[in-house]
Amino acid sequence: MNSQVTARLRNVAITGPYASGKTTLLESLLFVTGTITRKGRVQDQNTVGDSSPEARKHQMSTEVTAASTECSGIQFTFLDCPGSVEFTQETRSALIGADAAVVVCEPEAEKVLALSPLFKFLDDWEIPHLVFINKMDRANTNFGQVLQSLQSVSSRPLVLHQFPIGQGEGFIDLPSEQAFQYHAGAPADPIPLPDGLRQQEQAARSEMLEVLADFDDHLLEELLAEIDPPQEEVVQDLKLDLGADLIVPVFVGMAERDFGVRHLLDALLKEAPEPTITADRRGIADSTSSPVAQVLKTYVSSQGGKLSLVRVWQGTIEDGMELNGVRVGGLYRLIGQQQLGLKAAVAGDIVALGRLEGIKTGDTLTANPSSRLNLPQVEVVAPVFALAITAQKRSDEVKLSSAIAKLLEEDPALDWEYREDSHEMLLWGQGEIHLAVTLERLQRKYNLPVKTQAPQVPYRESIRQSTSSHGRYKHQSGGHGQFGDVHLDIHPLPRGDGFRFSETIVGGVVPRQYIPGVEIGVREFLERGVLGFPVVDIAVTLTNGSYHTVDSSEQAFKQAARIAMQSGLPQCHPVLLEPVGQLKISTPSEFTAKVLGLVSGRRGQILGYEARPGWQGWDQVSAYLPQAEMQNLIGELRSLTLGIGTFDWQYDHLQEVPEKVAKVLVKQ
Repeated sequence: MNSQVTARLRNVAITGPYASGKTTLLESLLFVTGTITRKGRVQDQNTVGDSSPEARKHQMSTEVTAASTECSGIQFTFLDCPGSVEFTQETRSALIGADAAVVVCEPEAEKVLALSPLFKFLDDWEIPHLVFINKMDRANTNFGQVLQSLQSVSSRPLVLHQFPIGQGEGFIDLPSEQAFQYHAGAPADPIPLPDGLRQQEQAARSEMLEVLADFDDHLLEELLAEIDPPQEEVVQDLKLDLGADLIVPVFVGMAERDFGVRHLLDALLKEAPEPTITADRRGIADSTSSPVAQVLKTYVSSQGGKLSLVRVWQGTIEDGMELNGVRVGGLYRLIGQQQLGLKAAVAGDIVALGRLEGIKTGDTLTANPSSRLNLPQVEVVAPVFALAITAQKRSDEVKLSSAIAKLLEEDPALDWEYREDSHEMLLWGQGEIHLAVTLERLQRKYNLPVKTQAPQVPYRESIRQSTSSHGRYKHQSGGHGQFGDVHLDIHPLPRGDGFRFSETIVGGVVPRQYIPGVEIGVREFLERGVLGFPVVDIAVTLTNGSYHTVDSSEQAFKQAARIAMQSGLPQCHPVLLEPVGQLKISTPSEFTAKVLGLVSGRRGQILGYEARPGWQGWDQVSAYLPQAEMQNLIGELRSLTLGIGTFDWQYDHLQEVPEKVAKVLVKQ
């Protein structure tokens, strides 16, 4: 393998907000390069991307689709990434294996803010990216306003590569100053530069050159000398600056009609960085050494077959080779669900490896068992929404845990836990759609339909006052009877202190061997208090009692303790407690006031807000919020913030439930 082979490879992620036209763009790219002879449509459910039943049902990308094609001797692998915020983990895991990303968006300034987290991720990981403004025929916003909005969410300067003509009629290529007119079913034709746009084109080109001159002293000297740089020099600057993630070129078009797609592809051919540049940026300089790869996505079929989509960073991977001690059972280039068998993959390739059991998304793969190399992984997005799930058939309960484990292997954004207190299995994810898709996969792949409900809130109860209580258990049924007699003092404890049991017995009025039975009886009663919930923050002291030399037993004293608690606890003014978490909401600053109202309307206590560290134009709101108000918070938060607001929540303390709410809960 040599550098010439690597230079003939490009890996490009297609990303952007939901419904911006990413899958349509992939379809168009495959069509104009001849990989497919007939274009599919998302509405007709026949595209290369979004081919899973779940994607087609929900009319949205639910997982990364890899599709390879060839153009002018260059092997492209495109990664069509989900746009919904609920599948962000899929997108981010794939992006770190790309040489460049195409950010697809619509020509609507008010929607651009939704790109903010994506641009932040691309900038943080220094992933070269360009923008393709799609659906130009539907533009209802001034183009300059769209560019201004895009610049506001990008820390890199935007460079207009193409200037639009009319409302989707064509464009002017600024490096060459050549105008083009779109034609249905054919490449765009070169046309004379429209007179009415000459002044605007000149201004746009000058602005492009000025940005490029910030990174090229020679170009700066030419501009100062009023020398018009040749097209080759401009294209070379665009290539170098894009590869170094210094600029963000902007293109326009209409993917549904293939308009602008050929010129976008041409720019990727000429200007997208080669795999060696990406490897250098990742600190992997030697492409000929022992194989190193990283898993970008894991697919598990309904028959149990497993494919790991990997980026080969170094060396050559061959079918049958051992990676991380696991033998590669098949090596494929993907075109959606189509698998093309390969004998080997070289540095710069993105391919699928079969049957890598025990290997998960993000793992670094090496052929050398002694190698400790671990490439940086994408941070797992914290789950924000949960459902309690149970198998519809009791006989499927054991199988359910195994199937959930496989789903988690495919999707790191999922998590699950078993709650002992409520005996619930909770499946955690990024929202209602994310979990709906997951449960549909569960049924389709593993024939495991489940029932779902909102998780139970772990309410507790405590007491406000102290009391003393007496309990006597006496039972005679022939032979030895049962006798136990106790006096208990019951006291409230500070919040968070839990449960304490003590005794002050003197003179042996309750023999030592029976005292553990008293504590057991108290603990058992506190599992379900007067209001119907576990009791916390309470101290119980055994102060007195009596026994019978023949009839007393540990069991009898346990029953006596329960009787004492049953009569005493209602006298202590029981109070219902709810778990409260510390909430940190991240939101664009323009939505902060709405977020404050959202929290207050859910019985939250605002602690304050401040600028979100490292995020220009974002705030972080801190608050206390009852767990009972958390279940649908993420959906309402996203509806207020263009889908990009998010939060972290962790348990903080228990607090009393308001009386009106408590009455309803106790009645239920």
